[in-house]
Amino acid sequence: MDTTLLLKMLLLSLGACSLIMILVWIWAWRIKNAGVVDIFWSFNFAVIAVILFLLGEDYSLRKLIVCAMVIIWSSRLGIYLLFRVTAHIHEEEGRYQQLRKEWAPRANAKFFGFFQMQAFSNVFLATPFFIICLNNDIEFHPLELAATGLWTLALLGESVADNQLKTFKSVFSNKGKVCDKGLWNYSRHPNYFFEWMIWVSYFIFACASPWGWISAICPLVILFLILKVTGIPMTEEQSLRSKGDAYREYQRTTSAFVPWFKKKTDN
Repeated sequence: MDTTLLLKMLLLSLGACSLIMILVWIWAWRIKNAGVVDIFWSFNFAVIAVILFLLGEDYSLRKLIVCAMVIIWSSRLGIYLLFRVTAHIHEEEGRYQQLRKEWAPRANAKFFGFFQMQAFSNVFLATPFFIICLNNDIEFHPLELAATGLWTLALLGESVADNQLKTFKSVFSNKGKVCDKGLWNYSRHPNYFFEWMIWVSYFIFACASPWGWISAICPLVILFLILKVTGIPMTEEQSLRSKGDAYREYQRTTSAFVPWFKKKTDN
């Protein structure tokens, strides 16, 4: 492994993500909406992919494919969040409102640290991308082909789930109601499930490269965050506050994460 190139990748990626998050924090401070951090957390992976592609003299097909995968996924998610957040730019998302209350009176200072931690997480979670881009093997491994197929299906699933939720919310009469249409009928968070599958595909892709097994930490961290920290717990707390008993019934009958059939209701 070229440690000099790896160090350069890490430092440039961290510097770029950190600077972006400083600028985003200033914007969030001015508009009093910390939710914009989600947009640029997503876009930062595309920034890292561009840096990785441009570094070094190797422009192999493997490098091109993985960087394209990251840019496509990152841009799609970032653009989706951009429209969702900016549509209500003066109405901060519930989970960030809660953090603002908990962190008062030093909320802005704590959000600065939070934003920088997001930049660090971008680089940490990019571990499989670094490993893949350092692989100089000419031949493609079957794991890389399988990972590309899984990534394609997961990206499609996440896109469909996001679009179904967006369509449901666009109907005025659905305000305050629970979205249980399409994929949301089988999982309370199909978007999170397919997002996690994308990270699993990056890990599988990296397993074809030397030291690729190290990147197993990335889908594990993402899974922990989704299930225990900022994903499902915070989202469901907000849903219970805004939808009450309707959401409790949804919780009772619908799988939290992995899409599955509804639980039978008592007659």
